[in-house]
Amino acid sequence: MNPDPHLTIDDTARNAAAASNPAGRWPGGRAPTVLQVVPTLVTGGAERGCIDMALALAEAGGTPLVASQGGPMVRELDRAGIAHLTLPLASKNPLTIRKNARKLARIIRERRVDIVHARSRAPAWSAWLACRETGARYMTTFHAPYNFGNGLKRWYNSVMARGERVIAISDFIRRHILDSYDVDPARIRTIHRGIDRSVFAPDRVGSARLVQLARQWRLPDDRPVILLPGRLTRWKGQTVMVEALEKLGRKDVVCLLVGSDQGRSAYRQELEARVERAGLGGVVVMTDHCSDMAAAYLLSTVVVSASREPEAFGRVIVEAQAMGKPVIVSAIGAYQETVVPGETAWVVPPADPDALAHALREALSLSPEQREAIGARAMAFVADRYTKERMCADTLGVYAELMAER
Repeated sequence: MNPDPHLTIDDTARNAAAASNPAGRWPGGRAPTVLQVVPTLVTGGAERGCIDMALALAEAGGTPLVASQGGPMVRELDRAGIAHLTLPLASKNPLTIRKNARKLARIIRERRVDIVHARSRAPAWSAWLACRETGARYMTTFHAPYNFGNGLKRWYNSVMARGERVIAISDFIRRHILDSYDVDPARIRTIHRGIDRSVFAPDRVGSARLVQLARQWRLPDDRPVILLPGRLTRWKGQTVMVEALEKLGRKDVVCLLVGSDQGRSAYRQELEARVERAGLGGVVVMTDHCSDMAAAYLLSTVVVSASREPEAFGRVIVEAQAMGKPVIVSAIGAYQETVVPGETAWVVPPADPDALAHALREALSLSPEQREAIGARAMAFVADRYTKERMCADTLGVYAELMAER
């Protein structure tokens, strides 16, 4: 049978990983071949976790494979010699899902895949069907609290709860899974997302990067900086921030709304008009996507998430704490577990501009010594719980569980 040209891969990484397998690390002495499936490799938490785990598995002696529709992050796999298989996995078309399932089944057989790890619903359906056909182990990572307004949507989402192991990226997501689906709690593993401390650490950001970003954003030297990262969408709470700034009543601060509108031009125009009506034209600065968030955090005085809906994990707040910054978060979703209220963060009710204004007032009034103490506690908190190394080690442990059962 001639292989599909889209499925041609370089076996060099596979053979090298197998040869370097540390004896005794894996049940039975054989490292697994793990195929991760995601819709695309453009940007996002699921994609970042996929890349991190592929690299970690290769280092642990296993054979990582990644299937997606492609994207700029494929370059990271190419640099590491890890095989990427291009399939239309972003499609929700039932016929395409079936075709992808057949192709994945062939990959599983030809590459002797032990475990298929799905990170999103459409590719998860293809993966689940392929695993049923081939006997490969099927597992998932639940990256979001998928909403459902009817039985059909709930059934579509349920594929993420069908894994022999289901990784929840926070305790909040674990509760959502148990509340929404008929899942044995013993199959769920809570493994928080992890950040890369080689990127998000104050001593890793040189002064040249700070100067470049400050010039790009035209930041004055003598004004505190409030940073609200997140794409421009209503549930991220930018309007709540603007109203809180109006109540704060200070014109000697800069508030950076950092994030792309992703085509939501109407919402951006609404925000701009709201800022103008509030007389905050010299206070609120709306930027686009930032490619150097570590420098952005370091330039800030306080970092805010004003989300009006629950976050599955809330990566930016963990990154900000890793950079030693005080943070303000909404009291919903995973933010209730990724900060220490009163120690590293102010926690305020969602969509409450009065409470947010009060927290901003307190955060901006901190002395240098108080700010340094909060930063030290925040960095220690993140280093203990939310590192990429811990996330990868715990996920490798789940792979080992499935290999031992096999």
